[in-house]
Amino acid sequence: MNITEIIVKTLGDPKMLAAVSSSILIILLGFYLRKKEIFDPKTSKILSKVVLMVAIPALAYKAFMVDINKESLSNGINVLIWGFIIYILLIFVSKLFYVKYEGSKKEVLEVLTVFGSTTFFGIPIVGAFYGAEGVMYASIFNIAYRVFLYSFGYIKLTGIQISKENAKKMFINPIIIATFLGIFVWMFQGYLPQVKVNGASYAFARIDQTATWLYQPMVYLARLCSPLAWLAIGTKLAEISLKQAVESKASWHYSIMKVIAVPTINILLLILLTVTGILPLSFVAVATVIIMMATPTATVAAAFAISADKEALLTSNSSLLSTVVSVICMPIWIIILEIIKNANIF
Repeated sequence: MNITEIIVKTLGDPKMLAAVSSSILIILLGFYLRKKEIFDPKTSKILSKVVLMVAIPALAYKAFMVDINKESLSNGINVLIWGFIIYILLIFVSKLFYVKYEGSKKEVLEVLTVFGSTTFFGIPIVGAFYGAEGVMYASIFNIAYRVFLYSFGYIKLTGIQISKENAKKMFINPIIIATFLGIFVWMFQGYLPQVKVNGASYAFARIDQTATWLYQPMVYLARLCSPLAWLAIGTKLAEISLKQAVESKASWHYSIMKVIAVPTINILLLILLTVTGILPLSFVAVATVIIMMATPTATVAAAFAISADKEALLTSNSSLLSTVVSVICMPIWIIILEIIKNANIF
């Protein structure tokens, strides 16, 4: 199959087209509803809180309610390893992106490039395109993200040593709790107390089999994740003027590095590591990592910079512009990933 046939097959995939159109149209719906003032200024924050406090934790735990096998365990471990490797690598590589800048501007752009909105922006897209398996790998990948965000990111942007409060935020929040509980159940389900269901044995914590009355509400909450997140993104975009951000050359430079260069580096390295067998990953695992890396500025990282009064205007402009660029580029990344899949690279 040549490249033209691969592209035609990819663009003609109804499921892929449906997922891409869903994300774009729901974001545009959020934009429209805010512009028409059907959504008020508080709507974006409320939707975001529901997504972060309820929908994503439900989605994360639900993703681990599957039988463990050698392939998924291997992919999960390799995704975790790659998460720590890539964040350490990006801390150094990001310095090369901004050699023409100096002082706090250079420092802020470097840190914002390392950390994307993987939780709020990335996981809903991964869930929509790659289902529970993708969310599982995304949740594992995010462990390294949170470790570096609340340690390196916090210290670098604020100049303050990591506090007890940020140490708590690193691990004590609904998403991380749900992720670690899910990982524990998934990995040790064969050793936990067992319950007989239709002649088969399952760990008592596999609520998809042992407590469907509890699992089904979680399924409904998990399904809220993508549409609510996309509505919130559209609502947020409608509240801010693009004019100032578009006029900032530094924000354009940053957005291209964050949304295009960073995922490109990831995909090239992951192809090399998989082909050589050094750190092999499945297509879904690789696609998950690329989507997580193609996200715009992390809200928490931006908040660190703004609260420390460190290039607040540049941070705000970069956050807004990178969000717009990511919304535009995400479907392109999905198509590129599907082309790679059809080319049997992974």
